[in-house]
Amino acid sequence: MKRLLSVLLWSVIAAAFIGPGTVTTCAAAGAGLGLALLWALVFSTLATLVLQEAAARLTVVSGRDLARALSHRRGGTGSLGGVVLVVVAILLGCAAYEAGNVLGAVAGMGMAVAAPGWLLTLGAGTAAGLLLWLGNPTTVARALAAFVAVMGVAFLATAALLAPAPGALLGGALVPSLPAGSGLLVLGLVGTTVVPYNLFLGSGVAAGQNLADLRFGLTVAVVLGGVISMGVLVVGTALEGPFGYDALAAVLADRLGGWALLLFAAGLAAAGLSSAVTAPLAAAITARGLFGEEERPERWSPASWRYRGVWAAVLATGLVFGLTGVRPVPVILVAQAANGLLLPWVAVFLLLAVNDRRLMGPEALNGWFSNAAMALVVAVTLMLGAGNLLRALVAAAGLPPLGEGTLVAVATLAGALLAVPVARRVARLRRGEKGSTPA
Repeated sequence: MKRLLSVLLWSVIAAAFIGPGTVTTCAAAGAGLGLALLWALVFSTLATLVLQEAAARLTVVSGRDLARALSHRRGGTGSLGGVVLVVVAILLGCAAYEAGNVLGAVAGMGMAVAAPGWLLTLGAGTAAGLLLWLGNPTTVARALAAFVAVMGVAFLATAALLAPAPGALLGGALVPSLPAGSGLLVLGLVGTTVVPYNLFLGSGVAAGQNLADLRFGLTVAVVLGGVISMGVLVVGTALEGPFGYDALAAVLADRLGGWALLLFAAGLAAAGLSSAVTAPLAAAITARGLFGEEERPERWSPASWRYRGVWAAVLATGLVFGLTGVRPVPVILVAQAANGLLLPWVAVFLLLAVNDRRLMGPEALNGWFSNAAMALVVAVTLMLGAGNLLRALVAAAGLPPLGEGTLVAVATLAGALLAVPVARRVARLRRGEKGSTPA
């Protein structure tokens, strides 16, 4: 029973990373390249699991969630630059993307219900607000398991109705390939799954859990989320030509009938609603870790005006942009740039933290296999971070988009420059040397 509850709790991570952006990216990959990029989703699922386990273990063992650990730098001195980066990347980013979450839910509902867009937008926002108001983070996380179940049934059932060849599925999932022009799409598939704010969200809900149950629940939930994302990619293969919700819905209805259309609509609506809940929730949990006082936790309890004020502001921002139809491009560019810096920074911090003998103790330190896996994931987050940062800067300057070769070269250089000092810091932390901190 405890492990079932753990799976329900950790469904919050699957609910968080399967949003309208994931549906769009995965379906577009299927529409453009068939099953060739399934392997990228397999990798991104494993990468998500590696980072989420590290963030959760940090909370359970040290007693500090990720936001608090980053802001305090273990010594209690704080880091103004780090706090500013986290605030911009997580709080502003969640607000900037919330309109997309709400409108994704509205797009799904609109396929099944004939109602004005503004009414569906208000309905989606009200549903998300009620769930956030009535529950603490643990209760909300478990409630989101229902959204994950709807997404799973909807997308996987639709994928099964398309009857893809088993050999093609296995080949796409297990044999990495890079068709011409697919480099940025691969980064997009990984980037839509390995999301910085999900690390703060997962770390925040891990407090008080047992490590064994936590790992079981987290593994089941993240793998399930990855499988659902793969189902979305398979559904996208039904479409030939440019991706669009309406175009894909029309093809599904024509090939499989009205049931397939309703299934896709339900999955898209559930994806949008779940992310419309998890983005404000992640913002509130992150703010609690950054600004909460350890000696006065009631000031940032789930029922406090501070905590509710943060998630309400994020939700309200999304509703305003959703109702007006205005896309907050400058805010999104700032959020993309900040997240481009935050993701590799947090990944490196986690690698250092889970190798810190003074912080984790000898029993919870990373083993060699875990370190190898995290090192690979950190390298990929550097590519994602460099890509997001460069794209945001180029777009802000009004310049033509950078090519794949330029992005990969910059990311490789960044990884090479960082590898040696990080490796040396890991070695010192594992020996428990004084003066070494995880960030």
